[in-house]
Amino acid sequence: MAGTIPPAQPPPGPRPVPSRGSRPWHRRPNPLRRPTDRFQARIGLGLLLAVLVVAPVAGVVAEKLAHGHYADTARHQALTRHEVDATLTEDVPRHPEPGSDEAKLARYPAEVRLTTPDGRTATARAEVPPGLSAGSRVRVWVTADGEAAEPPLTREQIRSRSMGCALLAAVGTVLTGAAAHAVTCRAVRRRNLAAWERAWAETAPRWTTSG
Repeated sequence: MAGTIPPAQPPPGPRPVPSRGSRPWHRRPNPLRRPTDRFQARIGLGLLLAVLVVAPVAGVVAEKLAHGHYADTARHQALTRHEVDATLTEDVPRHPEPGSDEAKLARYPAEVRLTTPDGRTATARAEVPPGLSAGSRVRVWVTADGEAAEPPLTREQIRSRSMGCALLAAVGTVLTGAAAHAVTCRAVRRRNLAAWERAWAETAPRWTTSG
């Protein structure tokens, strides 16, 4: 009837607790999973963890070693190289885009005449700005023997080169781990193929029938 209150229902009983085997996160044994599959998975996980740990350490160590090396190189260059006045003995080609940012950074090789730190007059080929004419005065870096040289490394160059070495070390570690994983997978695959061939050699006669 309309307006009739339905009878009270008994409270629901306790929800059944799923068994251990029915839990979605429980790893059920897979009959198709071979020991080599488990071995390959463990090797892959171990290599991944090793790369995650070793790559940052390798980067830090490489950065420190490279920074020390380039800092020593810069100090040696500062002691053995000198910036001197020099005179161009030939015209320097003009840059295709005069006044551009590229032209300001461009340097062309040209012959210059200079006086070495020990007082000798010498000629050398040095990197100079474009567009200068013969007889122009330029500043060049030379060694004690009067050979043209690059200026000593700056702090920014030392830092950038050190960071480059750190990056190379980290990437090299990752590539080494990837190569080790690939070699392992190849070895496991070859072993599986050999096992399949042996199993088939034992099973094939059962599928053949004599005529």
